Amino acid sequence: MPYVDGFVIPVKKSKLAAYRALARKAGKIWCEHGALDYVECVFDDPPKGMLAFPKAFKIKAGETVMFSWVMYSNKAHRNKVNAKIMADPRITDMCDPKDMPFDVKRMAYSGFQVLVSAKPKPKK
Repeated sequence: MPYVDGFVIPVKKSKLAAYRALARKAGKIWCEHGALDYVECVFDDPPKGMLAFPKAFKIKAGETVMFSWVMYSNKAHRNKVNAKIMADPRITDMCDPKDMPFDVKRMAYSGFQVLVSAKPKPKK
């Protein structure tokens, strides 16, 4: 079954351009090392009557939320890719907490086993 690393990251709106640049570089590197997909999404549509990410993550004025994931074929594949990522100087050079476009201490991260995956069948 596929495996996903998921992230929720508060980002100052004024730093979205810097975050996008960092994410583009990171995504290319993750895929170079074998990730199947790398996605970064910015909060856009608050649900009515439900707990939205900004409230759940105590987002401050002037901030937004990034919801991101990296897809792997399985957990073993994820562990191999992430070992390469953590050894890649391009990533380690980008990971100085003092120079990040977000507060690293407020990032939520976890690994997830895919329980259900539904994809539309290709039209003939």
